[in-house]
Amino acid sequence: MILPRYRIADSGIPGAGKGLFLDEPVARGRIVVAPDDIPRTWRWEEVRAQPDPEAAMAAAVRWFEDRYTISLDWPDECYVNHSFEPNGLWHLGFIFAARDLAPGEELTVDYRHLLPEGEAEAFRDAGTGREIVGWSWARSLAESTRALAALQAG
Repeated sequence: MILPRYRIADSGIPGAGKGLFLDEPVARGRIVVAPDDIPRTWRWEEVRAQPDPEAAMAAAVRWFEDRYTISLDWPDECYVNHSFEPNGLWHLGFIFAARDLAPGEELTVDYRHLLPEGEAEAFRDAGTGREIVGWSWARSLAESTRALAALQAG
């Protein structure tokens, strides 16, 4: 569920297609996206064993440890694009505002939190040209926990 008012429009990130844009301000540390309607999670091997594995892998997001959600219906949360300098912080399925966000900003997160460990995204980071490779669960959790603690500390 996306908490602030928003719209889906052409992304400002080259090659990204559509993006999710905020229609109202969000204060630093506030929740922008919260998980909802998660009927189940899948192990990565189960994602790859789906009838259409390419579609399932493209629609899969790591939720915790080796468990993933599959959103073949592409809810609006799927329009949050990648950045190595994101304005949103992914932590256990929530996206927090990494700084004060203004109306009109496109919401981004670091996809390294969402991918399986060592799995490379099919595209490169638009800003740097660097490969986007999934972090281990331990690293993702440690990085996002530290960042969230810093956000909440002020």
